[in-house]
Amino acid sequence: MESPTLRVYEKLRQSLGESVGVAGFQSLASRALTLAKPEAPSLGAARVSSDGSLQGLGEIETQIDIDKDRAGEGEIILIARLLGLLRIFLGEALTLSLLRNAWPGDAFDDRNAGNGRKA
Repeated sequence: MESPTLRVYEKLRQSLGESVGVAGFQSLASRALTLAKPEAPSLGAARVSSDGSLQGLGEIETQIDIDKDRAGEGEIILIARLLGLLRIFLGEALTLSLLRNAWPGDAFDDRNAGNGRKA
């Protein structure tokens, strides 16, 4: 079963691939994975394929005995690095716009604090 974090990754891949192209997303995701690996050893065998899909996460969980929470933390770190790179390269406004396009109807209010309450 695919984790919620990997579903987020796939949704970003599909949505951003339309905006920046497959090669653009693959490059961005590869850089995000490189940045995330030192913080998340569970991503050690992961790689981004030429179409931008994430490979090797299932192999990691079967090769070493790590709990699912720790594996999930690595996936979350990867998404955080990916969103951070988008924010750096595109700016906050455009990043939020891309997220709104990927998840129409969901609230992406830049006034929301990290705890979900209005700032």
